[in-house]
Amino acid sequence: MPPLKVLFVTSEVAGLAKAGGLGDVSAGLPLALSQRGIDVRILMPAYREVIAKLPHVHWFGDMPGRAGIPPARLGEARLSDGVTLYLVAAPTLFDRRGTPYCTPDGADWQDNDLRFARLSLAAADIAAGRGGLDWTPDIVHANDWPGGLTPAYMQWDGTNVPTVLTIHNIAYQGNFDAGQRHLLGIPDAAFDINGVEFHGRVSFLKAGGFYASHVTTVSPTYASEITTETQGAGLHGLMGSRAAQGQLSGIVNGIDESWDPGSDPYLAHHFDPDDLNGKQANADAVRAGLCLRPSHGPLFGVVSRLVHQKGLDLVAEAANDIVENGGQIAILGLGDPEVEHMLSRTSRRHRDDIGVLIGFNETMARRIVAASDFTLMPSRFEPCGLTQMQAQRYGALPIAHATGGLTDTIDDGTTGFLFKTLTPAGLMAACHRAFDAYEDAAHLAGMRRAAMARGFGWSASAAEYEALYRRLIGPRLTAVMPRREPVRRPEAVPATDVLEPAA
Repeated sequence: MPPLKVLFVTSEVAGLAKAGGLGDVSAGLPLALSQRGIDVRILMPAYREVIAKLPHVHWFGDMPGRAGIPPARLGEARLSDGVTLYLVAAPTLFDRRGTPYCTPDGADWQDNDLRFARLSLAAADIAAGRGGLDWTPDIVHANDWPGGLTPAYMQWDGTNVPTVLTIHNIAYQGNFDAGQRHLLGIPDAAFDINGVEFHGRVSFLKAGGFYASHVTTVSPTYASEITTETQGAGLHGLMGSRAAQGQLSGIVNGIDESWDPGSDPYLAHHFDPDDLNGKQANADAVRAGLCLRPSHGPLFGVVSRLVHQKGLDLVAEAANDIVENGGQIAILGLGDPEVEHMLSRTSRRHRDDIGVLIGFNETMARRIVAASDFTLMPSRFEPCGLTQMQAQRYGALPIAHATGGLTDTIDDGTTGFLFKTLTPAGLMAACHRAFDAYEDAAHLAGMRRAAMARGFGWSASAAEYEALYRRLIGPRLTAVMPRREPVRRPEAVPATDVLEPAA
């Protein structure tokens, strides 16, 4: 049999242009799929920073525009891991400084609708054989709201290729003014509750969620949570309908194989479950770097985006109790200025025991995880999460709210500690369990050994995706694209219109 051909549509790839966890997934999952013999090719925008990092791009295809979406060129490059990368070049949209979604000042690009409609349209053209390639995919896998119009364009064009949309965080939806729909080439009939319309606006994520052959999200628990009013961000009705039809599933993400405490090049001191001297040496170095006093008590780490979702206000409220019980806290992150200031104030009240670094760099992130005895993750919601998996590999037992992917990847009492009541008291109850484990050397060693034995590689996720792809492709030659069942308008207003995807 010829290899399965997959077009993987994304707005970011780690190592080229990354804003959050989607970039890590877009680097890790295609590689794992290719290692299974799948011909997977990534499609992403030709951002200025991407072109600067890829000296050898072969430009060959001209792609037509549509409505207000400008034409583009298609380029091809080979990544260092051997995966093929296709680039959509539209200089007026992508050749600029800033992140994939924001200006250098942090504001959303005002033309993000056109920018990512251009990406989705390119994917639809490739699927239909209009990309100037001698290759067409058997299935198209789009990610988050920036790829959300891909299944829609394919449906409107009558392209009979199955599609998967993966929702990495349903709170980030790509909602735009309804007046833009004609510039985006959206048919009038599609501006409907059974289409792209969402509370009077155009929603890219809803479009993908409605038109895709199948919707996945990044953990089984989160797949269930997004069908509820409290966590569905206004799309719970649509997600519930997809789930009832067997067209919504959760597949846990993986982490990069470089997260290995025995060989991680970012660590000054390596270690393994049988020799934790290197872990203690990392802890001593982190304490010194953050100007914390020497201590024989546990070190609690936080490596996170500093935003409301992550529940860091609970950490600030619990900080006094953690310090009084002999613990210290090392925090690294960047995000909402209010959260940053809150944590900085907390650090100033406990200068010898709480250190905060506002910003992010990979070296310090890995060193804090390696140094920590426990990792604090009191997230209000967490679609999958990567930090808790990385922390377990490094013996930094996670203390986490029982939500989303945290529930699916932490064995309570064995590889970490879960708490259900999202309050400072709930967090501290879990922390007290951690303190008790820390005082019992044999118990702590057993938990660390169990946590560090967890693999969390991409191979299991890739196998699940391959099974899904093959199931969707099976009837494609005789079936028409599935018609979505009508859904009732949800009463809840979406949680946010923020555009940038989040980890």
